[in-house]
Amino acid sequence: MAPTIATPVPSSNAPTASAAIPAWAESIRQKYLAGEASLFILHGNVFDKFWIGGKPWSLKDFLADVLFANNKQTILELSLGQGLVPLKQDRDTSLPSLRRTRDDSGVGGLLDVVEGQIATGRSLALIVPYASTMLPNGDPQFLSVDERITITTLHRWSLDTSIAKCDAIVVLITESLGEIAQAMVTNPRVAAIEVPMPDLAERANAIRNSAPHMPEAHVMMLAQHMAGLRSLHASSIVANQAPTSLTESQRYDLILTMIKGQKDDIERAKRMANITAGMTTDEIANLVNPAHPIEDDTTPEDEMLAIVRKRKREIIERECGGLIEFIEAKSGLESVGGCDYIKTELNEIAKVFKGGDRTLSPMGMLAVGPMGAGKTYVIRAFVKDAGLVAVALKNFRSKWQGATESNLERVLSTVKAMGPIAVIIDEGDRTFGGGGGGDDADGGTNSRVMARLKEFMSDTDNRGSVLFIVMTNRPDRIEVDLKRPGRLDRKIPFFYAQTPADQADVIKSVFVRYGIASTIDWTRAEEILKGFDDYSNADLEAVALLSFDLARRAGKPVDETLFGQASADFIPPREPQMIEFMELLAVQETSRRSLLPERFRNIATKDLQDRLAILAPRYR
Repeated sequence: MAPTIATPVPSSNAPTASAAIPAWAESIRQKYLAGEASLFILHGNVFDKFWIGGKPWSLKDFLADVLFANNKQTILELSLGQGLVPLKQDRDTSLPSLRRTRDDSGVGGLLDVVEGQIATGRSLALIVPYASTMLPNGDPQFLSVDERITITTLHRWSLDTSIAKCDAIVVLITESLGEIAQAMVTNPRVAAIEVPMPDLAERANAIRNSAPHMPEAHVMMLAQHMAGLRSLHASSIVANQAPTSLTESQRYDLILTMIKGQKDDIERAKRMANITAGMTTDEIANLVNPAHPIEDDTTPEDEMLAIVRKRKREIIERECGGLIEFIEAKSGLESVGGCDYIKTELNEIAKVFKGGDRTLSPMGMLAVGPMGAGKTYVIRAFVKDAGLVAVALKNFRSKWQGATESNLERVLSTVKAMGPIAVIIDEGDRTFGGGGGGDDADGGTNSRVMARLKEFMSDTDNRGSVLFIVMTNRPDRIEVDLKRPGRLDRKIPFFYAQTPADQADVIKSVFVRYGIASTIDWTRAEEILKGFDDYSNADLEAVALLSFDLARRAGKPVDETLFGQASADFIPPREPQMIEFMELLAVQETSRRSLLPERFRNIATKDLQDRLAILAPRYR
C-alpha cells in the first residue's frame, strides 16, 4: 500500500480546512510521501500548545486528530505509563481491542502487536511520547533487555523495505535528541525534525486567541517582547480567565484599588489586568507594588512591558532549570571609570547592535586580561548600552549520560528564540578548556558538547541575534579554533588603570555608583595615589569602599585624610609575575594594537613569546 498523509481534512473537532499546518508538520508529510522515512523523531518544543484554527493543540492531539486523523485507519499511542492505547481504531467488531498494558509482555511485546497490525495492511500511525524513556541514550551494556529489544525493533522497522511499503508511520517524541539512543538518531532512514520555539506570528496568534479583546497594537507589542517563550506561556500571561485564578475584571478591580489616585491609574489597571492571568492576589500585590509609583515619563505601556519582562524572566529561568541566569546592568558604559580605549571600541559595537545592522555585528567577543581588571562590570555595562537581553550561561554539565547534551540543547534553543541576546560566559577557560582526560574519561561527552557549541557559535544565521561574550584571564586554556574569527571575532584586552588620572577616574566612578560623598581634589591625583602603580581596578574599588567606611564612622564625607588612612591600611594581593603572565596573554590574544596601552603597543612578537615561554611553566 502506498504511503498516505494527505493535507489534513478536518474532523468535527479539528481546525478548518483553510488553517495552515506548521512547517515542521508539513515536513513530516513531504518526507513520508517521498519515501524518505517512515520513522520520525520530533524534538525541541514538543511540550507546547499549537494554536491552529483558533484552538490550542498538544503535539500528540495534533498528530492524532489533525495530521493523521483522516488518512490512517488505526492510530496508537505507546508509553511506559499506559502501555498501548488506541487513539483511533476501526469500528469493525470482529477486530480485537489493541489496548495492552506494559505488564502484558513489556514494550517489546507491545511492538509485536503493532507489527502484527502493520502486517494486516491497515494504514497505521504509532505515536510514542516520552520516547527517551523507552529508547534511552547510553552504553548498550547498561541498558535493560527490554530497552535493547525496543531499540532493535524500531531500528529494524526503519530499514525493513516490506514495512516501508506499508502505509505505516511511527513518530517518536522527545525534548532532546541527546536523550535518544544514538543508533536511532544516526540512522539514515530515521528523520529527526525539530519543533521550533514559536516565532513572532505564532506568539501573536496565541495572544490574540487567548485575549480576543486586546487591541492589535498591544498584541504585537507583547508578542515582540515575549520572544523565547512557548505559546502556552504567552497564552497564560494574557488569558482573560485562568481556570483557578482571578478573572480579568477581578484583576482590574484589585489593581485599580491598589493604585487609585496615582498617575494614569485606570489605564494602568487595564494594562496590568491584561498580563497578570493565572496570578494570585498576593502575587499581583507583590508585582504592582503601589508603594513605588511610576516615574512621570513612564507610560502604562512601559509599565506593562516591565511586568512582561519580569514574568518572562521567571518562566525562562524555571524552564531552563537554572542553566541560565538573566543579567540586568543598572548602568551603562558612562559609569565606567578609565578604560577609554576599551569604551570607545565597545560603544561602536553597541551602536551596531542598536542600529540593527546584522552584517557588521560580531559573532562573538573575547574579553581577556588579569583578574580585577573590570571585565565583568564593563561587559555588563556594554550589554545595557547595546540594548541586548543578557544571560549568563551556568554549569550545564551533568554526570548522567546524555544529560549534558540535553541541557545544552535546551539552552541553545532558548537563547536562539530570544534573540537579539548576549550569552555571557565568565571564566571561559573552565567552559571551553580542553577538559583533560580525553574522550575515554567521559564517553566522548566533552567532544560532542564542544562540537555543538562551535557549530552554534559559527552559524551565520545567528549573526546579530546571538552574541557570545567569553571572559577569561587564561585564554591559553581555550581551544584555538574557538577563538578564530567567525566565532569570537572581537578580542578586547583589559588592563589595570595605567596612570594616576585613570586610577582617579576608577575611584570617582565607584563613589558615584554607590552614592558616596567626597571632597577629594582629584587634580592632585599623582600625589594622592602615589604608590598605587600596581593596583588593580578591584583594589582601587576596595580602597574607595574602605575610605567610605571610615567616613561613615566619622560622620562626614570622604576627604583626602580619610582616603589616605584607607590606603595605608589596605594590603593588596601581591602576585606580580602571575599578573604579568595574564597581561602578556591578553596582549598575545589582541588582534589590534590600538586597543593596547602604550607600554604594550610596540612590543616585539619574539620578545612577547620568549617572556611567555619563561612564565608559562609556572602557571600550567
